[in-house]
Amino acid sequence: MTSTLTSPSADRAVSARSGDVPRRRTRLLALPEVRWAAAATALFLLALPLQLTGAPAWTWGPLYALSYATGGWDPGWEGLKALKDRTLDVDLLMVVAALGAASIGQVMDGALLIVIFATSGALEALATARTADSVRGLLDLAPATATRIGPDGTEQTLPVEELAVGDTVLVRPGERVGADGRVLDGASEVDQATITGEPLPAAKEPGDEVFAGTLNGTGALRVRVERDASDSVIARIVRMVQEASETKAPTQLFIEKVEQRYSLGMVAATLAVFGVPLAFGEAFSEALLRAMTFMIVASPCAVVLATMPPLLSAIANAGRHGVLVKSAVAMECLGQVDAVALDKTGTLTEGTPRVTDVRPLPGYGLDEGELLTLAAPAEHPSEHPLGRAVVAAAHERRLGLPTAQGFASAPGVGVRARVNGRTVEVGAPARLLDHADGDASPVAALAGELEQSGRTAVLVVVDGAPAGVLGIADRLRPDAAATVASLTALTGTAPILLTGDNPRAAARLAAEAGIEDVRAGLLPQDKTGAVKELEGTGRKVMVVGDGVNDAPALAAAHIGVAMGRAGSDLALETAAAVIVRDELAAVPTTVALSRRARKLVVQNLVIAGVFIAGLVTWDLVGTLPLPLGVAGHEGSTVLVGLNGLRLLRDAAWQRAATDGTDREGG
Repeated sequence: MTSTLTSPSADRAVSARSGDVPRRRTRLLALPEVRWAAAATALFLLALPLQLTGAPAWTWGPLYALSYATGGWDPGWEGLKALKDRTLDVDLLMVVAALGAASIGQVMDGALLIVIFATSGALEALATARTADSVRGLLDLAPATATRIGPDGTEQTLPVEELAVGDTVLVRPGERVGADGRVLDGASEVDQATITGEPLPAAKEPGDEVFAGTLNGTGALRVRVERDASDSVIARIVRMVQEASETKAPTQLFIEKVEQRYSLGMVAATLAVFGVPLAFGEAFSEALLRAMTFMIVASPCAVVLATMPPLLSAIANAGRHGVLVKSAVAMECLGQVDAVALDKTGTLTEGTPRVTDVRPLPGYGLDEGELLTLAAPAEHPSEHPLGRAVVAAAHERRLGLPTAQGFASAPGVGVRARVNGRTVEVGAPARLLDHADGDASPVAALAGELEQSGRTAVLVVVDGAPAGVLGIADRLRPDAAATVASLTALTGTAPILLTGDNPRAAARLAAEAGIEDVRAGLLPQDKTGAVKELEGTGRKVMVVGDGVNDAPALAAAHIGVAMGRAGSDLALETAAAVIVRDELAAVPTTVALSRRARKLVVQNLVIAGVFIAGLVTWDLVGTLPLPLGVAGHEGSTVLVGLNGLRLLRDAAWQRAATDGTDREGG
């Protein structure tokens, strides 16, 4: 147990703060779907200019053939295997449509179909692999080994899987805690942001709970193990993310049913268009030409492009403005949300503690600048976030900081140093007041006032007497209140706040941001439960967060959005969208942009439906010339594509940015 002031190792402190975790990431070209899609796309791009410039067919024909083979063999093979289970895969239908187009001379159209679907499959495989990587990487947060203390006081290093409930482990300064348990002896500060999202390390004393994977500070702790490694909080986070990621959304199930019916209907219709006229004596070549024309004009190219260009244009526009939306499905889901849950630390707030109050005690005779000039040098060698906040406050005021001598720190208490010949102590009021001179009641009242308002109180003692109190808190993002108002206007309901921080700090920040529904002190499973509770009422919930502790809720929500600058790897991989520039105001703008994209999708589906219905009717009741059928099919495809590309313009982002403001004003 640490009972005296000791000087920590700077190297160890830096190592402890970094908390580097090995990243597991599947290489892009390690995925066969990506390799085949890349090959098909490259071959298509080589063949297309040759064909368009009038080069001989022998120059571009083999390239198109190879594009068909590389991009189409995998979905074709999977489709054939699905046929064995009496299931018709839409990818197989596209391969057949592509081959049908090639059989009547429309080689480029067929190759384009192949490339589109091969690329789509590659993106899906990549997203699945990256999510699996991030979940596996989370396990690296917990150390592989722990130091167990035997009944006779001997120390033994062993794998954490071998720890049993009731064992006692030693957690040295700078180490990660090996198991969920309770402190038996020692004092330290533990950075448990990965679990609770708290912005500041939590002071730990005998009787306090600690979690596996959290980072110990400068003190040593003896911890009694209370949970098996397989039942730790970090292990439960992994399981929750995996379960949520593997669950199919109702929309996905509906689309799969529609694909099946469309595939069966199109195959049956094509065979009928070929077989019925043939049975009534029509020439074989004419019947085949009519059937192939039908397959081309009825193929869903325009329908595919009716959906994708608006969504992909919205994705590209959002990307230019610092928002990474990972898929068209994610962009569509953003426009469906009608409820929002926000994390606090690093999402609504900047995630960095700052000095908000400098309160010199009247009886000591120091002003605010003089108080900081003494406190900041004493904190300068410290790696504690509160100490860095004090130093930053002095730098912001451009105060000249003298050099401190004799620096020492005590976990859970504070720091001590000699500054300008005076002994300065900075730390927890409850601890420093025990041995400070003078009346403690004014200091306790001032500290209580700051803590009641959600700030962390830090006492400055000079030459044994209390000189002042500093208030430190995480600061609300400048655009937080406006973002909350815009989200309220867009969804019709105010966002809720889900945080692992203490209720007082959460309530203070929520009041500043304009949020009334505050749920504080939540563990990751509690956040997930709150999201599922909302979705159980029929709401489509968007969760915005940044930490490992937010990942299960991000995965369980209708759509998850991560703050990119300080976001954990797991949160960034689990979320369907990432705010790369950390501009919170981009969240409602992206939601509004998604809604505009969905409106264009509806417009395009109407256009595509009218063209397909008209061309199919013409082919069935009359004689649709193949060139005219191809022209009509390609014309509708180009038309819906150009309509969708309207969202690429910067003006579309600007209009989306004003949507929430306009609704708020209205």
